[in-house]
Amino acid sequence: MSTTRNQLIELLENNQQEYISGQQLCERLNISRTAVWKHMKELEKDGYRIVAVPKRGYRIIEFPDKLSKNTLQWGLQTSWLGRNIVHYPEISSTQKIGHQLALEGAAEGTVIIADQQTEGKGRMGRKWHSAKNEGIWMSIILRPQIIPQLAPQITLMTAVILAKAIETVTEVSPAIKWPNDIFINNRKTAGILTEMQAEQDEIQYIVLGIGINVNQSRDNLPEDIQKIATSIKQESGKQWRLVPLIQEIFIQFEQKYETFLQKGFTDIKEEWEMYGYKIGEQVRISSNKLTYPAKLIGLETDGALKVQKQDGSTESIYSAEILW
Repeated sequence: MSTTRNQLIELLENNQQEYISGQQLCERLNISRTAVWKHMKELEKDGYRIVAVPKRGYRIIEFPDKLSKNTLQWGLQTSWLGRNIVHYPEISSTQKIGHQLALEGAAEGTVIIADQQTEGKGRMGRKWHSAKNEGIWMSIILRPQIIPQLAPQITLMTAVILAKAIETVTEVSPAIKWPNDIFINNRKTAGILTEMQAEQDEIQYIVLGIGINVNQSRDNLPEDIQKIATSIKQESGKQWRLVPLIQEIFIQFEQKYETFLQKGFTDIKEEWEMYGYKIGEQVRISSNKLTYPAKLIGLETDGALKVQKQDGSTESIYSAEILW
């Protein structure tokens, strides 16, 4: 969003109880009355309700919940994440556009977000149901200066961020199912898809996909996933505004990502274990055609899942099917 548009919204926000004249806006923003009027029309397209009264000026009477570059960036307290936002009312997949933009040199922190995806995807090629205005469907471009082997830690970090943001905004208690799913009351609410372009010792870019079911009712979910998926609305009994939740994710992400790059994975590991789904409980591990019971202990320092077998020995799981 232009600096002028941002300043205009801030001026209107700070004067909600009274009108601010067109002349004042011209002087404060150093633009013409015609430019002020054009900015107002653009804000109205985004869903802001603005009253204009001759000889008194302008006043915002309602802020929108619709997603747009303007609504997401207004009041956003981040330095680099979300400073470039590409929004689509409908798109096949935010991941696809993320890869295209990353290859074209898009800056780190660029966000691709959509009201609806027609070909949303999860891990291992699974389809992700992404209905219009019912959830958060977005991808973030990252360019971390770490070796490719550490990329899975970014997935685990993102899971912590989503859990904390959901808990902060909605007061619902989520859990993280290793490695990348957010559960509420034993059903999936959000997922993370991490895709990267890398050489042997260098990551060129990561496209981090995030899907969160926010306002779906049970009947709005596909019948084949109604027993295993849920939404924040279903679990809280309330409809939620998307913009505050997205902004909280951005704030949490910027802080944790910078800490991760500076200090490593240790602090994130501890937070992840606090949210870990079924930590301390027995599950069944299926790997290399063998299935065996094991107790979930936590994470290893590299992000692998640590389990304890029935004979007391421990094992680090990097890739396996866990029968929860």
